[in-house]
Amino acid sequence: MRSDESHLLDMLLAARKIKRFAADLTEQGFRESEIHQSAIIRELQVIGEAARLVSEPMKTQHPEMQWVQIAGMRNRLIHEYFRVDLKLVWQVVEQDIDALILRLEPLIPKES
Repeated sequence: MRSDESHLLDMLLAARKIKRFAADLTEQGFRESEIHQSAIIRELQVIGEAARLVSEPMKTQHPEMQWVQIAGMRNRLIHEYFRVDLKLVWQVVEQDIDALILRLEPLIPKES
């Protein structure tokens, strides 16, 4: 069984990838690029799956994380792939990823 730290690290790494993938990209550029859409949506799925697997005690200790919403986004991207709202995905990229990174970083133990 993987640890909470592993899942949190997966979330952090995926969020950082999204930042890299979206760097210098506009919403219009995102809408026109299937490659960027696929890459960003994939990492959002990783974030959501990892969030879903974080233990209940960890979730309770960190209510500042929007665990239900993060996992819910993953569920919509996976199960309703045929009607993904690209405007909503881009909104998450622009408005939520930086905050997610800032919340996750203190939860990841520093390497010795």
